[in-house]
Amino acid sequence: MQKFKKYLRNFIFGFLIALHVLAFAAINYAFPHYDEAVITGGEVRRMDKDDFSDNRNQSDDLTRNTYFIYTREINGTKVMPYRNEDTGWGLPLYFKFDSADVQAAAQSLVGEGRAQIKYYGWRIAMLDMFRNAVSVKKLKDGETRANPIFSYIFYALTVVSFAVCATFVRRKFKDEPSSNL
Repeated sequence: MQKFKKYLRNFIFGFLIALHVLAFAAINYAFPHYDEAVITGGEVRRMDKDDFSDNRNQSDDLTRNTYFIYTREINGTKVMPYRNEDTGWGLPLYFKFDSADVQAAAQSLVGEGRAQIKYYGWRIAMLDMFRNAVSVKKLKDGETRANPIFSYIFYALTVVSFAVCATFVRRKFKDEPSSNL
């Protein structure tokens, strides 16, 4: 029986770790982050529902315009492309319907110096995934980019949640001394 309790405890700990790692990943993906960069350009691409379209694809009902914003590090050569697409009513809940306005703001800042890009998502080149720009604004001299305070709060809450759950599981499966009668 003790062996089974030990395996069950280890399974629950593994499940808790996986659940909280998943929560960290969801927070990192969906919550806003801020980058400071120089905007170098942008473009509009016609894409079908799965990927980029070409001239052979004539079904306009399955295609959409997707904006892209291109940036470069302030004092470096590293570049970062951002997708600029409406989220609409979907997840994550940004209710973004102004991608054309964000693109216009980004285009107006080309060559203008430092800009702050608010975004969510990950850039994974191998999977052709881009961060999605939510807003763009020019940074004045001496102004720094914003910090993702809500992300920090939810990371802390996730750590506290894991600590509470782990303590509960540890107490629940605490080895009880055997009583000899």
